[in-house]
Amino acid sequence: MQKHDLCCVGHITLDKIVTPKNTVHMPGGTSFYCSHALRHFDDVDYVLVTALAESEMSVVDDLRSKGVDVHVMPSKHSVYFENIYGENQDNRTQRVLAKADPFTIDYLDTIEAKIFHLGALLADDFSIELVEKLSKKGLISVDSQGYLREVRDENVYAIDWANKEEALKYIHILKANEHEMEVLTGHTDIKKGAQQLYNWGVKEVLITLGSMGSVIYDGKDFYQIPAYKPKEVVDATGCGDTYMTGYLYQRAKGASLADSARFAAAMATMKIEASGPFNGTKEEVLELMNTAEQYIPEI
Repeated sequence: MQKHDLCCVGHITLDKIVTPKNTVHMPGGTSFYCSHALRHFDDVDYVLVTALAESEMSVVDDLRSKGVDVHVMPSKHSVYFENIYGENQDNRTQRVLAKADPFTIDYLDTIEAKIFHLGALLADDFSIELVEKLSKKGLISVDSQGYLREVRDENVYAIDWANKEEALKYIHILKANEHEMEVLTGHTDIKKGAQQLYNWGVKEVLITLGSMGSVIYDGKDFYQIPAYKPKEVVDATGCGDTYMTGYLYQRAKGASLADSARFAAAMATMKIEASGPFNGTKEEVLELMNTAEQYIPEI
């Protein structure tokens, strides 16, 4: 059976993105941003497992036409997010106008991968049983944001991750921003928060600080990763997913934690300069890393 380098599992969403400049309706979600970014890199074996309603299958057809291997778990509804940004793109308000079905382990039985990236959008997308079973097939990567969102009457509420200590022992790579880190660990100090997540079982802890850079912790060393200054801030939607995609792509290719994170940060900068998913090349990412103004985080 074929073993892919990377498998992303996550819902493709319908997104309504409201910024001070305009309102855009477009597909979204971790799986959408990850897939569109990775289709530009032909040296990685990638597969997407998604779930969405029949009415959104045109998004899957488009990805397939661009060479992305997509497996679809049928769902009655697709996830429908409304993201509203103010002048500061680090801040947003969200509503969820529809939810899709959670993923089930039987649908993933035939998928083999070195790294499974679980793009949770809401707390109940993946059961602990699914995470545990997938962890026996490959390394598990997770963005914590979805586990810290609960929907009540269409409104999104910040919650702590239920059963986090049980789940995190199966997770090799975890990304959280500084606010999510504080919710998870109770710490505002980056070093203490990262150490707590490591102690719960995470082997590669990624703490993103928006325009201030990011920090990686592997149980021994803290790596201070620069943020690259964009020429213009257009749309921050999908920046975290793009960062994770760049990191996982480089890790799958054998790059170090620090080099992977620097590449990831540059990809996120390129993404924020335009609406829609990352649409650059590896060469453009490397050029930005060599030319853009940097901000090194302090920890």
